[in-house]
Amino acid sequence: MTRMSARVFAALLASESGALNSAELGERLHISPAAVSGAVRYLTQLGLIGREREPGSRRERYRVHSDQWYETYSRRNQVLTRWVDTMRTGVEALGEDTAAGQRIDETLAFFEFLHAESAAMMDRWTVRRARLREQGRLAGGEDGEDGGGERNGTGPGDGPER
Repeated sequence: MTRMSARVFAALLASESGALNSAELGERLHISPAAVSGAVRYLTQLGLIGREREPGSRRERYRVHSDQWYETYSRRNQVLTRWVDTMRTGVEALGEDTAAGQRIDETLAFFEFLHAESAAMMDRWTVRRARLREQGRLAGGEDGEDGGGERNGTGPGDGPER
């Protein structure tokens, strides 16, 4: 991540509402509108921030959602699923009895392990986050976001185990 994108992301995280418009970002960070534009474009492409309209205005606000990291890691798990599928195809194409097939099979086993562990970790986070909210340490999710559950293929039993 570029330094400017990191500054914009940090400004959004540190803002009271978690959302700022371009002018507010430029003012807080003492940067040009072009710098703000480039940074928010990059952060939006990565899925780290979202865009929304300010009520009664044509201005856009950029927001970090309360379940940002959950969603980011959920997308990572989707990528792992694609890698597992690709590695499985590679093993089938090369044959399990070849040296190349065995190397790919070991990679496949590693990605299957990562996927299963990531899914289990996300499930544990969902339970922990609920407990922290009950204790009053964390606020509830915004706009119905709860930062957990069985979205994005990360629920129990969604692993790609062979």
